Order: sequence, then C-alpha cells, then structure tokens
Amino acid sequence: MERKNQFRKTMKNRLDSLTSSLYEDLSNEITRQLFKDKSWQNAKTIGITISRKPEVDTYKIIQMAWDQGKRVAVPKCIPSSRAMEFRLITTFSQLEIVYSQLYEPKVSETVEIDGSDLDLLIVPGLAFTKEGFRIGFGGGYYDRYLTHFQGETLSLAFSMQLVAELPIEIHDVPVSKIITEEGVFISGD
Repeated sequence: MERKNQFRKTMKNRLDSLTSSLYEDLSNEITRQLFKDKSWQNAKTIGITISRKPEVDTYKIIQMAWDQGKRVAVPKCIPSSRAMEFRLITTFSQLEIVYSQLYEPKVSETVEIDGSDLDLLIVPGLAFTKEGFRIGFGGGYYDRYLTHFQGETLSLAFSMQLVAELPIEIHDVPVSKIITEEGVFISGD
C-alpha cells in the first residue's frame, strides 16, 4: 500500500507540472486519438467519469458522445459500501458536486444503468503500465467494479503517466487499452 501511495504522490506532482495550455493541447490530442479508435466508434453507450484537472479532460468527449447519438453514463459512488453505479446523463446540469469536489449524477434526475449495458467503460487512473494495469486515486471503486464488468475497457492518459511497472495486487484488473497523445497501447501486445 505504501508503494501505491508513493506512486500516487509522484504522479500527482508530475501532472501538476503541466501548464494549462499544454494540458489542453495534450487532452485535445488524446481526444482525437479516442475518436479514431474502433472501441469508441462502435460503442452506443459509454461509461465515463467527469474529469477534474489534472485528469484528461472528458467534457469534450461527453459532448461528442451526445452529438454522435451515444448514451453517456457517469459513476455515482456509494461511500458506505465503497460500491459504484453508473447513471445516464443527457446534460451537464444533471451533475452535482459531492465529496472531494467530484461531480456525480443527481439521483433524482438520472436513471441507473446496468453494467452489462455499457459498451465501453473509460477507466480513470493516475499511473499506468502499457500492459493496462493502473493505480487509481485510492478509493478502490473501479477496482471493485471491474471485477464484475465484462465489457470493453480503456483508459485515457498523458504519456507522462505511463510507467515501466506498478505494484500490482492479485485483484487488479487491467484495461484493454490505453490511449495517450502518442498513440494507443493494447494490453497483451
């Protein structure tokens, strides 16, 4: 656990060094790479988080999904059980600020969707290996969700978030691919 926390601290410091303009440029390039990817093109329903800097910007991605007629589901965390559910949103006004200044869907204005209805799940993280393993922000919500998720997964990351190795635990589930501004890395390649 201590090694994971050290990776988190190191990566947060690295990401904090991004200037606003570089952050925007890199996020835009990653977005362009995503839109060219078959996983995105074939998906009708996408699970995605509402980003918070320094994560890759997901607002433009969500807007493009709506423009292309895709359904967008965002996570709602349940802290008491450390579980997570995905809820469909059709506008950004259906979001509210919750703990840690995160945006989540308003339960009264959104509908829960079963994980089996997600064609593509875009999984956030702080550090990644090219093999698809990741370290998240420490809540463990995605780790628990991924153990039961059967659909396609990918992560969006700045190339500076790629590392040679991470402290992997037995329950860690890799994503299928990682999209960076420098290209796509498919786990198992």
